[in-house]
Amino acid sequence: MARNIGRFLVLIAAALIYSSALASSIFQPISDSHRSAALELFNPLGGSFSSVEKTYEELRTFEVLGIDKRSDISTAACQSVSEILGSSSSTLKDLFYALKVNGILQCGIKEDVFEGVASRLQSVVGGASALLDFYYSVGGLVLIKGQTSKDDLYLADAEGVFRSIKALSQSDGRWRYNSNNPESSTFAAGLALEALAGIVSLSSSEIDQSLISTTKNDILKLFDSIEKYDDGAFYFDEKLVGAREHQGALSTTSSVVRGLTAFAAVTSGSLNLPSGKILGLAKFFLGIGIPGDAKDLFNQVDSLAFLESNTVSIPLILSLPATVLSLTKKDALKVKVNTVLGSNAPPLTVNLLQVLRSGSKDTSLIESQELKFDPENAVYTLDAMPKSVDVGKYTFVFEMVLHDSDHKNLYATGGRIRIPIFVTGVIEVDSAEIAVLDSDLGSIETKKKIDLAGENTVSLSANHLQKLRLSFQLSTPLGHAFKPHQAILKLTHETKVEHMFVMGSSGKQFEIILDFLGQVEKFFYLSGRYNVQLAVGDAVMENSFLKAIGHVDLDLPAPPEKAPQPPAQPLDPNLIYGPKAEIAHIFRAPEKLPPKKLSLTFSGLTLLPFLGFLVGLLRLGVNLKNFPSSSVPAVFATLFHLGIAAVLSLYMLFWLKLDLFTTLKALGFLGAFLMFVGHRILSHLASSSSKLKSA
Repeated sequence: MARNIGRFLVLIAAALIYSSALASSIFQPISDSHRSAALELFNPLGGSFSSVEKTYEELRTFEVLGIDKRSDISTAACQSVSEILGSSSSTLKDLFYALKVNGILQCGIKEDVFEGVASRLQSVVGGASALLDFYYSVGGLVLIKGQTSKDDLYLADAEGVFRSIKALSQSDGRWRYNSNNPESSTFAAGLALEALAGIVSLSSSEIDQSLISTTKNDILKLFDSIEKYDDGAFYFDEKLVGAREHQGALSTTSSVVRGLTAFAAVTSGSLNLPSGKILGLAKFFLGIGIPGDAKDLFNQVDSLAFLESNTVSIPLILSLPATVLSLTKKDALKVKVNTVLGSNAPPLTVNLLQVLRSGSKDTSLIESQELKFDPENAVYTLDAMPKSVDVGKYTFVFEMVLHDSDHKNLYATGGRIRIPIFVTGVIEVDSAEIAVLDSDLGSIETKKKIDLAGENTVSLSANHLQKLRLSFQLSTPLGHAFKPHQAILKLTHETKVEHMFVMGSSGKQFEIILDFLGQVEKFFYLSGRYNVQLAVGDAVMENSFLKAIGHVDLDLPAPPEKAPQPPAQPLDPNLIYGPKAEIAHIFRAPEKLPPKKLSLTFSGLTLLPFLGFLVGLLRLGVNLKNFPSSSVPAVFATLFHLGIAAVLSLYMLFWLKLDLFTTLKALGFLGAFLMFVGHRILSHLASSSSKLKSA
């Protein structure tokens, strides 16, 4: 039970820190943990993936994370790409992803193959009416233009195709998959924006700016429907009803990010999107942590790569290597600022604006301070904690200030950033004593000092007319009163019946007085020895403890009739599920066997009847004169005699090693065989005999 209380205190501390972290999430950029997850999740069976789409997702994820695994799958992947691009029956989707794989692996596809694929895709674009057909065909042409030396690859009527896709847009910024489907989709909006960006890049002349402006307004309307978490993360969710395949928030947001960044890269002018929403999208992807699914990991990493290089606003992530700082160890506050993929941030200053104690309202304990930058480790530090900061839970408010004024429109810093910090320390325990008091006068009969930092073996005795008092003081490293989350006194009877009492406090002083007269029923009138333990724990208390103080011999009155009985104590699991005593079995001594010569002689005598049988056959003049001479009857006769020999052999094997069931199973097959061949040979003999008689 002592171990259980210790674990309970640890769980309380962990839960407090974790719940505070949830209340204000701390976002970390892509790390080595994502790389390890990618190597584990993208593990193709037999060295190849089930589709070219999955092959691309693996290659793209490894490319963004800086993992070189191309040589492991390039041979199989390039062979698949060559087959897909060279086949006239390949689907648009397979062509699209095959071109994406080729863009990473550079499989050495011939120019005439590209020309054939480009011709097919251009014909599809001219007659397309569904959004997915536009998306795959236009995207494929953009990829071919980037992978070949053809600079003259343009759409014949780019503006007309642009208008055809734009006709599928809705007033709320979402898109339909085709004109026959009235339902609109946020996921489809991302595909449409990516297709429109491809059309702009494939146009030989400038697209009508009114169409570009209308599309930008559609993007703003789409962002009006964006949803937000309490931690500042923004995301899109699919509201399409009756869709064949529901897209979750991660895949939907990824689609919008790809479309948004692609369209912004090929158009001039600003989209007028708030940088806070772009930063919120980055927080959404980083807040997922490390996905457990390969598709989700691809969507996360791919989207963050687009946000890293987008022309709208590049998010900067402020993170802390440690959010638990020790006053005792004099830990320094360290802050890192990176892009979403972990690259170094541009020159900037990190200011600590406020330090707010948990529960207080905008009353900062410090004045604004600038953190020092360590260029070698790319870390901003505050060497010493402010003197007004004691142990406890705080909210630190940071601000990033870019040095270059041109960077203010390029990077998203997010304004004031609030991060929960736990400041821990060693709590001083003083004036600890335990005493037995007279119930009537309150005078001290026995009082002993105890050392809660060391070992104690206090021995006390009391009766039901007396009281037990335990008191001590707790103070922080700065000398302030400290109130832990848990301060529990536990008394355990020698029969394992336990009693727990929560201690109260007044300032630094903690005290509890147990009046045994009022507790006799709770103690079930059990006299005898009670072990005394004290547990004190808190999330910010580095020296939380569970201490055995000693014992008290308690003399209580005899229980009256119908007095409450102590609860039944649970059985020790070791007695139920532990190892049982070893069973030593003594086998019966083997019987004395006869001499070996006698056994062999007896076995030989058992063969005498068989020998007599053979002699009898010879005396009767047995011969083979009636053995069939024609081929077919002769075969059946031979098989019949072989079957009888097999049955005799089976009996011999049964005698030597076979069991009854195996023997009966084999005998059943042999018996059926003998009935068949025996019937044939006997029919032949009967026919021959009747012919001789008639002759």
